[in-house]
Amino acid sequence: MKFGALQRRVKRCEQVMAVRLGETQDHWNVLSQVWRQGWSPLRIVVVGLAGGFIAGKLEVPGKVNGARWLQMVGSVSSLFASAQAAFASVVAAQAAETADDAADQVDEAAGPPPAAAARPAAPPVAEPEPHEPRPAEAATELSER
Repeated sequence: MKFGALQRRVKRCEQVMAVRLGETQDHWNVLSQVWRQGWSPLRIVVVGLAGGFIAGKLEVPGKVNGARWLQMVGSVSSLFASAQAAFASVVAAQAAETADDAADQVDEAAGPPPAAAARPAAPPVAEPEPHEPRPAEAATELSER
């Protein structure tokens, strides 16, 4: 296969991936919104009572006690929060890359800058470097949407 054909194939795959990523983000936003709306106070209480009842009935003396159930619930919630934070950081990185690409396209469209000799040189301005959100920040931002 020729190099040009491979380049077109890779470009097409990248476009398909970008579309799929956008669809995934849309579906994730809908899912998180529906999930939050679905948890009414009555449902939370019912699930808590049912979970407590099942945990009490399934309790094997000495092996699974209340402390272990709480430890397991805490571990699962930490895992879920970490997954949310990772997803949010991936989305943020993709958004930053898209913004960089757009800025590059604007720079290319603007053309070369006017002659620098006509203007006095300005001192360099220190711009703050963008930072990746920490997992807690990303999870908080994701849960606030």
